[in-house]
Amino acid sequence: MTKKNNIKSIVGIVAVIAVCVIAAIAIHGNGKKNAQSIKSVKDIAGHKIGVQLGTTGDILASDYENDKKGSTVDRYNKGADAVQALSQNKVDCVIIDEEPAKAFASQNKNVKILKEAFADESYAFCIAKDNKALTNNVNDALEKLKKDGTIDAIRDNYIGENAGKNPYKSKNVSRENGELVVATNATFQPYEYYKGGKVVGIDMDIAQAVCDELHMSMKIEDMEFDSIITAVQTGKADIGAAGITVTAERKKNIDFSNSYTTSKQVVLVNNGKSAGSSLSVGEKFKNNFIKEHRYQYILKGLKTTLFITVCALIIGILLGSLLAIIRTTHDRNGGLTILNILAKIYLTIVRGTPTMVQLLIIYYVVFASTNISKTLVAIVAFGLNSAAYVAEVVRSGIMSVDNGQFEAGRSLGLSYKTTMLSIVFPQAFKNILPALGNELITLLKETSISGYIGLVDLTKGSDIIRSITYDAMMPLGIVAVIYLIIVMILTALVNKLERSLRKNERN
Repeated sequence: MTKKNNIKSIVGIVAVIAVCVIAAIAIHGNGKKNAQSIKSVKDIAGHKIGVQLGTTGDILASDYENDKKGSTVDRYNKGADAVQALSQNKVDCVIIDEEPAKAFASQNKNVKILKEAFADESYAFCIAKDNKALTNNVNDALEKLKKDGTIDAIRDNYIGENAGKNPYKSKNVSRENGELVVATNATFQPYEYYKGGKVVGIDMDIAQAVCDELHMSMKIEDMEFDSIITAVQTGKADIGAAGITVTAERKKNIDFSNSYTTSKQVVLVNNGKSAGSSLSVGEKFKNNFIKEHRYQYILKGLKTTLFITVCALIIGILLGSLLAIIRTTHDRNGGLTILNILAKIYLTIVRGTPTMVQLLIIYYVVFASTNISKTLVAIVAFGLNSAAYVAEVVRSGIMSVDNGQFEAGRSLGLSYKTTMLSIVFPQAFKNILPALGNELITLLKETSISGYIGLVDLTKGSDIIRSITYDAMMPLGIVAVIYLIIVMILTALVNKLERSLRKNERN
């Protein structure tokens, strides 16, 4: 009877899986059919819409979420990711700015732009509300640049038949009025994008022209689009220039300059053609890494990632060990009550909140009014986060050492500090070495979110390449392989050290 019941259970499970697979195939097929039914803007309702997070497309698409027609909105950190999702039929359409849409369509032969525009828009620089003087100065400069035709010339150099024929040349003027920090998101061709290792584009040239008029030098900070307004609000940047559209909602939190150009929001849809690339693997590799020395983004990012990881690990081990000693001292003899309470509060907060949130709070809140290195901010953020986990690892290692070892040391006349450092810690270290190795590996991978504050780490390096080539697979694949190799090396070193300690223990 039991055997028959087991057979029935297995058959039932198989049947459920089969039904789920069939349903998934049916849904996927319907999605493709529905995607092809989008012929105009009025057909968008009831479909899955892809947008870049925080953009005008995101704001406009939000109106569809409550239309009771089954419309959904998928938000991506980058426009390229949304278009990639469209190419793979994960969304039915993408709402995005016209010029970047043209660039995406030229690189992805299975997507097209609907002839009907979704909405008209005007671009402007965003400036902090308490910086009226800068707003007025920028407006005066823009007005002058419009009258003398500079802005039209800059736009024509990137769009139209004369593209590339008349690049803007910065004026040879004094820069006695200081530095203008410009926050942007360089994944928005032709307004801001990477070329030859530098951020270029319409917005960047106009911002440079404004700096020339104001006798200021310009510094570009590349970051996620949804971080730009926050950076300007907190003083991390003076202006935001990233094809930013003036909206009533945004004006509640930020000021805007006068508009310097107009554009349109358009709709990208899948045209039913194959998404396959005509480039060979070798050609893709050359296009992603060799052309214009794009591999340098990876190398620069790798250097930053390793530096942050090592420095943060040192902070994590030192602070974590101190917290562990405080907690074990309290657990064993009841001392350090206040410090123990503070340590528990710290551990609860750090372990209970996401690392990315901690990084953003430290950058935009804790160091809001301080012009501090982003690398240092990342080191502090990841170091403090790691310390919370190292503390519990070290505490468990100390508690695993028999209390008699500690008492023996004290009975020999050794001080508390000497007993811990010379007797308890060495034994605890052997016990916690594998866990410390895991924390190092976790820390290494966690640094991949550094791009949210504008740092070019390993992951950000691949994002820059993806924004240029529109190829998702190879840049991400190479970065994944690099992470894997580093992790394998670290694992091998930890295992070797562990075997060495065990060998010494046997001897």
